[in-house]
Amino acid sequence: MFAIEPINILRRWQAMVENEALDNTNVPETRVGLILQRGGEELNLLKVGDRLTLRLVSADVEIPPELGRLRYNLLPQSQLIEVLVEADALERVIGMARRLDLVAFASHVYQLEKSPETLIYLTDELTLQFVENVEDSERDAIAQHFNLQLLRPLEGIPNAFIYRLTSQSQENPIKLANRLAANAQILVAEANILLRRESFYTPKDDLYLQQWYLQHKPGNQLSGTSHVDVEKAWDITRGSRSIVIAVADDAIDLRHPDFQGKGKTVFPRDFKGKDFSPQPDNDQESHGTACAGVAVAEENGQGVVGVAPGCALMPLRTTGYLDDHSIEQLFDWVIEKGASVVSCSWGAATVYFPLSLRQTAAIHRVATQGRKGKGCVVVFAAGNANRPVQGTVYEQGWQGNLLNGPTEWLSGFAAHPDAITVSACSSLGKKSAYSNWGGHISVCAPSNNAPPGMWFQQTGFIQTAPPVRTYLPGLGILTTDVLGNMGYDPGNFTRDFGGTSSACPLVAGVAGLILSANPNLTAREVKDILQQTADKIVDGDRDPQLGLQLGTYDRNGHSQWFGYGKVNAYKAVKEAKRRSPGANSGSDADSGSGGSVSRTLRKENKGNLTIADNNPQGVISKISITETGVIKDIQVQVNLNHGFLGDIEVSLLAPTGENLLLQNRTLGSQTVLQKTYTLQTTPLLKKLQNRPCVGTWQLKIADFAVGDRGRLEEWALELTI
Repeated sequence: MFAIEPINILRRWQAMVENEALDNTNVPETRVGLILQRGGEELNLLKVGDRLTLRLVSADVEIPPELGRLRYNLLPQSQLIEVLVEADALERVIGMARRLDLVAFASHVYQLEKSPETLIYLTDELTLQFVENVEDSERDAIAQHFNLQLLRPLEGIPNAFIYRLTSQSQENPIKLANRLAANAQILVAEANILLRRESFYTPKDDLYLQQWYLQHKPGNQLSGTSHVDVEKAWDITRGSRSIVIAVADDAIDLRHPDFQGKGKTVFPRDFKGKDFSPQPDNDQESHGTACAGVAVAEENGQGVVGVAPGCALMPLRTTGYLDDHSIEQLFDWVIEKGASVVSCSWGAATVYFPLSLRQTAAIHRVATQGRKGKGCVVVFAAGNANRPVQGTVYEQGWQGNLLNGPTEWLSGFAAHPDAITVSACSSLGKKSAYSNWGGHISVCAPSNNAPPGMWFQQTGFIQTAPPVRTYLPGLGILTTDVLGNMGYDPGNFTRDFGGTSSACPLVAGVAGLILSANPNLTAREVKDILQQTADKIVDGDRDPQLGLQLGTYDRNGHSQWFGYGKVNAYKAVKEAKRRSPGANSGSDADSGSGGSVSRTLRKENKGNLTIADNNPQGVISKISITETGVIKDIQVQVNLNHGFLGDIEVSLLAPTGENLLLQNRTLGSQTVLQKTYTLQTTPLLKKLQNRPCVGTWQLKIADFAVGDRGRLEEWALELTI
């Protein structure tokens, strides 16, 4: 084989580029810098608007005086410097940095689209793996064309090499990787990225790893998303003793080791025995102990762990009856003794049960007057009959025709507007077969899977009809049990707890974590956070008993089976923390507000709007704000559908003239966009902080390609001023 002169290789390379044989023509130019090649996959990125990174030519060089006036941080274990800037100055500062002789490399900072809390920093390194039989001279020509410096071969990987960008490199490593990925001579092209390691807290309690509903790895009868992602939430808070979770149930065994600890149990009450010791006195009172363990079992190195192990427990044994006085007595105690959350895994033992005026008022009172006026968070189980919380079902096949024909169902407690009503999903991320459903469901939470059932005083436990004859896969809930042999199982724990009875205290525990992270929240705000941060699990299967398919979401993001989705502890706690006073203050100057009280404005536009095909001018939907004030926080919620979302861009036009791109053309073949843009997920919105809110706000949706149409269903603007 004759050697090929390098100059001829370079000319051949340039010719191939001109013929688009080597450029990544599969990636639109608008996206070439927003796709991360990683492990054979393409991950969508978002640019962060308020920071950049740079590397100096030498570790001994000081920060150039042109950049010295800016705020900066040294990134550990790297030679990168993170520079913080105002959003409108970002491109100018990057350009200036790249012109400085002392700066070897300057780049934007990115976020993963599906994990916007994770910052992605680019280094100046690029890894290339070539196909077999590529000559050294050909590799050198490619490196020369893109101004890459060879550092070393990648040990253990054939034909793979690590390169460094030089000051002559025209693009960052992400763009270069995308252009090189389509080259027939290259198998892999990856930018070397830097991201912070997260340490997810893991309790040492010996049964914790069996509590799949809190956190789990893939396994038998476990879908990857069926847990509530609690470990990352625990990195923020594991609960505070000042946050008290009341569990109102049949009885709670306070002798259990998982309910011990300084300040763990506060203000116990036995409304049935009329004393202050809500202990079980028969083998039919294990329910409350199991519920309490799900919510608040103490982290003590043994047994199980509750969702909020650091929170206090208020154990309440109810009378077992739902008369007006009993309900008032229960919730008045909750108010008087200062419970933050109350978990109620019970309802009326009847098909149709509207609340009395007194009962309605008692729940409203605790939800609005509890916690010194902020409201106690009231959580109710949806029920286990596989029937609507409120609605009509054509019944047939019940034993003795107990129910037959059109039958109205109503669970008054679960239908109360101040309640957080919880349905159940299984360890496989599907609807639990027994779980009640309907428009009143707020969120769902993981529990077991079993046939539907209902208790009638006259006839005892009756399986609903038609019977479920299929296998119902799913794991049970491991939690605390009455000590000894008097509980569900021999010993101190049960492995087969479940029902919406278990899902309810799980959500109550998450509410406890939310308030531990931000005790300033109202009960209404806690409910909103739980709903807004829930995971949109989907079940396309038919219900094995009634044949219904209700496991998807309507245009408002609500599912008959799952409410607003499966509760996510981490997302909820993170959002609560974000709403803490001062969490979004841009500078020290913001703290000098003189103690003024913030208020939140929310305006919606639900007018359906057709998104014209191939119309870069876009369509406009407007919201008018008449209130005055300056913006402290902003959220934009968008709900639209389109045949190919990769065709569209979504922008927010503020009354002050700013035109901010919320969503670029990175969604590809997706067809539904239901997203909330915040200061954290869309840092460009920070430009609007401290700007006046009054005026007309416009949402613009522009379609840049031929072939697909869509509709803007609705959008909302939420401003804190």
